[in-house]
Amino acid sequence: MRTPRKVSGRRAREAARMHTNTTYLPPAGVDLERLDREIAAMYRDVANETARDLHFPTGRGLAQALGYPADLLDHLPGGAVTSFAGVGYHLGLAGLLPGEAVLDLGSGSGMDAFAAAVAVGPLGSVTGIVITPEQLTKAELLGRDRRVTFVHGRIEALPFEDRSFDAVISNGVINLSPDKRTAFAETARVLRPGGRLALSDIVTDRPIVARTVGQADLWAACIAGASQTDAHLEDIAAAGLELHQLRANPGYGFTSDRARSTSAKYGARSISLVALKPTLTNNTNTTQEVSQ
Repeated sequence: MRTPRKVSGRRAREAARMHTNTTYLPPAGVDLERLDREIAAMYRDVANETARDLHFPTGRGLAQALGYPADLLDHLPGGAVTSFAGVGYHLGLAGLLPGEAVLDLGSGSGMDAFAAAVAVGPLGSVTGIVITPEQLTKAELLGRDRRVTFVHGRIEALPFEDRSFDAVISNGVINLSPDKRTAFAETARVLRPGGRLALSDIVTDRPIVARTVGQADLWAACIAGASQTDAHLEDIAAAGLELHQLRANPGYGFTSDRARSTSAKYGARSISLVALKPTLTNNTNTTQEVSQ
């Protein structure tokens, strides 16, 4: 089994030497402490399946609408499926292989991590990193017999050594980060040469005005913190990753009137992509497949 090397215990203080940056520079008008509280509250309710007015869909119906195969969902812990809050089906692009080491950024209650464990099999390994304590607790309980490890931490400061993973996956999480460029740089750092990033996320067609960016609940709902598509791709390229495929996810849509109105105003939409970390001899041609 190829397992990642992580930092824990007395070595926690040394983790800062592994990641590239821990100084977050939020856009003007964004209160980081308030944003963290709003994200924690919203995704605590998602983990607990607490009835409240969310701006986005959750659960098995969402997963199937996005393209997750029903037979795959049948093999995953039911509690993880009902707490699913992703924005696309990116695992088909990831091309996970038996024996690979996979990192899931912002793994939530673990559905994608458990699905990745099915793909990599008993000789592989899957690690999920999650910031919301309730989601971490739920994922650990659900995954006791699933060969998946969950770690508390931020995606902008990954507690893993360089070149630890064959693939990194992420679903609706990068848009929540106040420092997206560092999150992508950290992703590239922990990928092995020839490895790939497969993600689904929310992007926009137009820049989001400062007044909307400062609304923490809409940020936590995956709208106010979303990057314009070109900026999103520029951040990926700045990390040294090469775009290989890009496609739209027409099966995703926001649920509340406020979220739908805001997403329409800025052209917010879901995309999935895969980007490769080049090797010295990598001559892969970049292709883009966009479905409107």
